[in-house]
Amino acid sequence: MPLFKKIIIGILSLLVVGLTLIGVLSIARGTPLEVVTTFDASGKPPSVGDGLFASTMELYAATPIIPGNTVEVLNNGVETYPRIWADLRGAKRTITVQSYYSEPGAMADTLAMYLSERARSGVRVLMMLDGLGSQTMPDEWIAGLKASGVRFAWLRPVHWYSLHKANNRSHVRLVVVDGRVGYTGGFGIADKWLGSGRSLEEWRDTNVRFTGPAVMQLQGAFAAAWAEATGELLVGDVFFPDERFQPTGVTDAGLIYAVPTTGSSNAERFMALSIASARRRLYISNSYFVPDDDFRRLLTGAAKRGVDVRILTAGDQTDVKTTLHAGRKRYEELLAGGVRVYEYLPTMSHSKTFVIDGLWTTIGSLNFDNRSLAFNNESNLMILDERVGAKMDSVFLADLAFAKEIDLTEFRKRGVGSRIMEWGAHMLSRML
Repeated sequence: MPLFKKIIIGILSLLVVGLTLIGVLSIARGTPLEVVTTFDASGKPPSVGDGLFASTMELYAATPIIPGNTVEVLNNGVETYPRIWADLRGAKRTITVQSYYSEPGAMADTLAMYLSERARSGVRVLMMLDGLGSQTMPDEWIAGLKASGVRFAWLRPVHWYSLHKANNRSHVRLVVVDGRVGYTGGFGIADKWLGSGRSLEEWRDTNVRFTGPAVMQLQGAFAAAWAEATGELLVGDVFFPDERFQPTGVTDAGLIYAVPTTGSSNAERFMALSIASARRRLYISNSYFVPDDDFRRLLTGAAKRGVDVRILTAGDQTDVKTTLHAGRKRYEELLAGGVRVYEYLPTMSHSKTFVIDGLWTTIGSLNFDNRSLAFNNESNLMILDERVGAKMDSVFLADLAFAKEIDLTEFRKRGVGSRIMEWGAHMLSRML
């Protein structure tokens, strides 16, 4: 073979190897935050009850925490969807809906019925679905919405020419009615979210309905995604009403719209500062719990300084077995470090919440895994309120009655097969 051809083949081979390495690194990257440090005399970050905590969180989460909101915790479909349907029926000006996961069924048909009826009545209805998580929705279902006047858009549809974007999904779930009522949480457009969350076919989830200034932050998250999907930036009084900042209650709250970045994400900073600021209790419910090395150190560090750290996650009824095994690979370190871990038994536990010291709460779509922290768009309401905190404490403890606590001694007796699956899933954990 001539020398020239060898050189060309060598260059092309290096190019292929280089591009492959770049691709692997891009779909397996993490975020760089390792530790929370303070140079104050106390040596501790501010507690969640310290006024400095909220102002610091605003900077790191890139969103204000605003007084004057009302917040309702809604558990499972039995509490969530009747409230959503009632608010949709009462819409006068606008409805915006965004969902990551959707599938055909009674839930989807009911939603379409309300959206279509309001659109035919002159309400401006905008709906956006993630191109991967909602790809099973039938064309005729979408056509029916459009025929009634609903404006519909796919967000990040998956095509061969957009595969470089396929790893970044919008995991956001939101409903905003008239710019005054907002919903977010773990809910989706699928029948498995109906029911009480205590039997096999009815997923356990926690959502939130709120009014007040924080609703505009949720509407802003929708508008940012709508601009990406359609090229149209929504402005004006119709979607952002003039009275948007008028208080409706007494709760301090803010909407963190988590977005991926090349450095530490606002989701990662939010999670790390929250854990480091716990003093007495840290109750985490999270469906896909795969904390990396740094977050495991933060959690065990909290336990070692006397915080009652408890984790409730999905058990054998999970819909993603790989994540379950990857999470279990981390149990020994957490348990040995004083963290208590529970697995929910009756059905899939899909909640994404925590409550710290009965005061600082979050409810939303953010999972405790690398995918949510590094790759996805997420929406979580942050709430600084003792009443909501007390409610979330009671919800968490009630769920523990339907969960199994993992005992370290017993867990160490698991078989070789389980350990192999855990190791294999662990190797993929950056992509979960």
